[in-house]
Amino acid sequence: MIDILYFAWVRERIGLPRERIDTQAATVNDLVAELSAREERYAVAFADRAALRVALDQELSEFSAPLDGVREVAFFPPMTGG
Repeated sequence: MIDILYFAWVRERIGLPRERIDTQAATVNDLVAELSAREERYAVAFADRAALRVALDQELSEFSAPLDGVREVAFFPPMTGG
């Protein structure tokens, strides 16, 4: 089982702040493909991966990163500073 957290407009498009799923995905890209195939709302949220960032167990990561041993995946838009 893996916890998935959604923030900002990603949460708004999917309609959930978090969920726990059982997945066989090997990488974040695989997980995104699996989620996008579930329902249209996921496909819309993940349509432009360049507009997304991902953190694995609260560490910024890449979409090519493996999920082996990961307990939490968070998706969010790029952060801006000011």
